[in-house]
Amino acid sequence: MSNSRLMPATWIGTYLAVLAWSGIAPHDYPTWFLEVFPALIGAGVLWYTRVSFPLTTLAYVLILAHCIILMVGGHYTYAEVPLGDWARDAFGLERNNYDKLGHFVQGFIPAIITREIVVRKKVFNDARWRDFFIVCFCIGFSAFYELIEWWVALLSEEAAESFLGTQGYVWDTQSDMFWALLGATLAVVFLGRWHDRQMRARGYLG
Repeated sequence: MSNSRLMPATWIGTYLAVLAWSGIAPHDYPTWFLEVFPALIGAGVLWYTRVSFPLTTLAYVLILAHCIILMVGGHYTYAEVPLGDWARDAFGLERNNYDKLGHFVQGFIPAIITREIVVRKKVFNDARWRDFFIVCFCIGFSAFYELIEWWVALLSEEAAESFLGTQGYVWDTQSDMFWALLGATLAVVFLGRWHDRQMRARGYLG
């Protein structure tokens, strides 16, 4: 099998395997669906744009990583993921911080997706304004997601506590947005050149 076919096959196989595992006896199905739904939407968008706007390998790998994090969180709920429990006990933390990983990648990975779109569409002539826009877009997206969590909590008392995963932390919403901001900033600063090389290799940049 050629490398051009191996990557999609590996991506799809990994995605479906983790999704199937995630859906087997999760903590509760309402929370599972709420957490996994963005991964389902993302996969649909990638399939729809696979020919008209294929992405770089870097973007596809990062998206898959994000989907896996969502699926793991959906299976256990973010407050009860074993990895977060281990980190809490090993480092003497007050709470399971797996949700902070989720919000970090909520900034980190969309930053690369947004960067690829605005670079290839030549939206900005100035790289500094481009990077500023990317970070602002990601923090705006994070804030909108916090609003979605609030609306879900108002509409569904059954899944609200597990979906919000605040664990009694009064500054949870602000902290979530900070981690997304940090993730977006680090992605732009440290992955920019690597991302550009991949886009040039694929002929997306002149």
